[in-house]
Amino acid sequence: MNISNILQTRIESLIFFSRWLQAPLYLGLILAQGLYVLRFLMELWHLTTHITSIDEKDIMLAVLGLIDVVMIANLLIMVIIGGYETFVSRLNLKGHADEPEWLSHVNAGALKVKLATALIGISSIHLLSSFIKIGTPGVSNNDILWKVIVHLTFVVSALLLAWTDRISTTTALEDKKHRS
Repeated sequence: MNISNILQTRIESLIFFSRWLQAPLYLGLILAQGLYVLRFLMELWHLTTHITSIDEKDIMLAVLGLIDVVMIANLLIMVIIGGYETFVSRLNLKGHADEPEWLSHVNAGALKVKLATALIGISSIHLLSSFIKIGTPGVSNNDILWKVIVHLTFVVSALLLAWTDRISTTTALEDKKHRS
C-alpha cells in the first residue's frame, strides 16, 4: 500500500468518525427536553392551582400551551432519535417492545417531512391561540395575518418536502428495479 492510499484511508476514516461530533448536540437536545418537561409541569401546576379563579377561555389557552409543549417535546424526540439513527449510529433496538414504529423506515427525507409536519402542528396551536385571543390587548389583526402567512408557508413547505421525498423514493426504487 502506497503513501497516497494510506493518507486517503486515514482521511476517509477521520471524515467518517466526524459524525460523532453530532452526539453532544443530541445530548444537548435531551437536556432541552428535560427543560420542556419542567416547563410543562410548571404550567400544569399553575393551571391546577388556579382552576377556580380563571375562566374557560384562559383554561383553553393554558391547555393549548400544554399541548404546544408536548408537541415541541415530540419534535425533539424525532430529531434526537431520528437524527442520531440517520446521521451518527444505528440504535440497537431490534426486538425492543418500545421501539417506535416510524424508526424502521426513517431516513433524512422522511425525517424532514415528519419535522415539517410537527412544525405545522405547533404553528396550528399558536394560530388557534391567537384566534382565541382576538379582541384582547396586544393581539392585532396584522399579527394574526403574519401568523397565518407563516403557517401557510409551513404547510406549503411540508407539501413540497413530501413531494420531493416521494419523487426521490420513487426514482430510487425505479433505479433499483432497472439494475436487477
